[in-house]
Amino acid sequence: MIDWIIGALCALVIAGAAYWKQSLSLSGAVAAVAMGTVYYGAGNLFWFGTLILFFVTSSVFSKLRGDRKAELEKSYAKSGRRDAGQVLANGGLGMLACILNVIWPSPAWGWFFIGSMAAVTADTWATEWGGLSKTPPRSVLSWRTVPPGTSGGVSALGSMAALIGAGIIGGAAWLLLSWTGETQAGTQDLIPITLWKWVVIGGVSGFSGAMADSVLGATVQKMYRCSVCGKVVEVEAHCGQTTVSDRGWSWMSNDAVNLISSAAAGLMAWGLGVILA
Repeated sequence: MIDWIIGALCALVIAGAAYWKQSLSLSGAVAAVAMGTVYYGAGNLFWFGTLILFFVTSSVFSKLRGDRKAELEKSYAKSGRRDAGQVLANGGLGMLACILNVIWPSPAWGWFFIGSMAAVTADTWATEWGGLSKTPPRSVLSWRTVPPGTSGGVSALGSMAALIGAGIIGGAAWLLLSWTGETQAGTQDLIPITLWKWVVIGGVSGFSGAMADSVLGATVQKMYRCSVCGKVVEVEAHCGQTTVSDRGWSWMSNDAVNLISSAAAGLMAWGLGVILA
């Protein structure tokens, strides 16, 4: 019971600070408190620490040169202030893996968790750093130059940030497991995996998940066209006017794209873990 109390208090402090700094909306803060409580109560520092590493770094990077990225954010379905939907899309699969590890202890859940968290970290870092790139992004499909903020656009700076972020999540897994892995069934079997293997698992699966996110964004994500400036955006209102449907599947929102790509990364990390263990 004490772990659940500690988790709730830590999550409340962190989510409260994020809400005060406008990194989370009210619904996002509530979701973050619930999620953090589960991560620590049902898991340990391996699960909770990884979540916090993703959240803190992503929140900090979202504030970098906010003046330059302000215009780009008008085209995004989600801005720097995360709501409950975005919080769950980023950390919901990891929370599910944490719960399943309690019910059915297995190293597979740890691998899946790191893969999914590496993917959302890579995608978020790519977005935040890519928005600062001095060169225009290119379409992940055609490799033609596209306007900044285009869904499915990638840049060298953003891609490098994605790979680094994913690799850091893998490295953090090794460090956190060395501290707390022995305290929980399932994660005990992950301890013998060396640092370089964790970096590979996180880096490869996370970067692949971020690229999958870009491909889905360029193909099937629901997009709209602004009737004023003609730009294709993720939002239903732009330039003060309601946008019109342009392409994509009606149910494929930005949150759905995040869930699918992080799930794919989790499965890839699972496979890599089996191979490298």
